[in-house]
Amino acid sequence: MSLPEELLYSKEHEWIKKENGNVRIGITAFAQDELGDIVFVELPEVGDELTVDEPFGSVESVKTVSELYAPISGKVVEVNEELDDSPEFVNESPYEKAWMVVVELSNESELDELLSPDQYKELTEE
Repeated sequence: MSLPEELLYSKEHEWIKKENGNVRIGITAFAQDELGDIVFVELPEVGDELTVDEPFGSVESVKTVSELYAPISGKVVEVNEELDDSPEFVNESPYEKAWMVVVELSNESELDELLSPDQYKELTEE
């Protein structure tokens, strides 16, 4: 499994990309592979507040519905509306087209709790 080196990862299988004081969040290739074909994505609204380790949406696949857990706290400033019409992007392009939300960080120190690509790889190989 190849993992983009510039990203951070959560134990709940989200990826996090730092961008000018904000972070872009999606789910990892490992997560989408475990879930199977994604048929629906439920995301928060712009302006919603995320709290670290709390659910902020869900992903529905042909197998199951899985909660999305916030890897950091902050305010949603952008939502990927394309996933409404094209949830398959999560399977096809988890790190590019299938980002889910952009969040304005409220506590930058929470980034220190996230995993490096090597740490995430270890987690998924256990």
